[in-house]
Amino acid sequence: MTDAALSAAPGAAEIDALLSTHISEHPDFPIPGVLFRDITPLLRDPVALRTVIRHWTTLLPEGVEYIVGAEARGFVLGAPLAYEIGAGFIPARKAGKLPGDPAGLTYSLEYGSARIEIPQDSFPAGARVLLVDDLLATGGTAAATLELTRRFDVEVLGASFLIELVGLGGRDRLPGTELSTVWRIED
Repeated sequence: MTDAALSAAPGAAEIDALLSTHISEHPDFPIPGVLFRDITPLLRDPVALRTVIRHWTTLLPEGVEYIVGAEARGFVLGAPLAYEIGAGFIPARKAGKLPGDPAGLTYSLEYGSARIEIPQDSFPAGARVLLVDDLLATGGTAAATLELTRRFDVEVLGASFLIELVGLGGRDRLPGTELSTVWRIED
């Protein structure tokens, strides 16, 4: 595909088709009863990935200065989004992965608990910030990451996800947060 074709905004039909061809499903992973959506087929196809990133940028609010990406797939998707829109990228890491004394928050998940951390010097006061991750499911990680990010005295513009699993109610855990998704899956 030429650079001119890649720079044009892809149509809705093209983006919808990529969902069925570039997101694989794995039943009973990581535990029985869970249907895991794997983005690896999308990540390994450079044209499809670039098409999705270009489309995704059209869904983001204006004026984003920093994208916060949740570990780990939020890094993989948030960094190219930040690059495309000219924003900085800040990783929200799992506990113990950052040096020094990062800000942190422990939160509950469907099957345990986790802790996320962000470096103390990540944002200037009043920065305009957007959370990015691959998946909005039950909303636990997104809610915790947003709560931790807000502790930095920034303006959170919203959150954006590659995939939203609508039936799991993640939006309900993010009241008052502007949300956008590339794909919404009703299950």
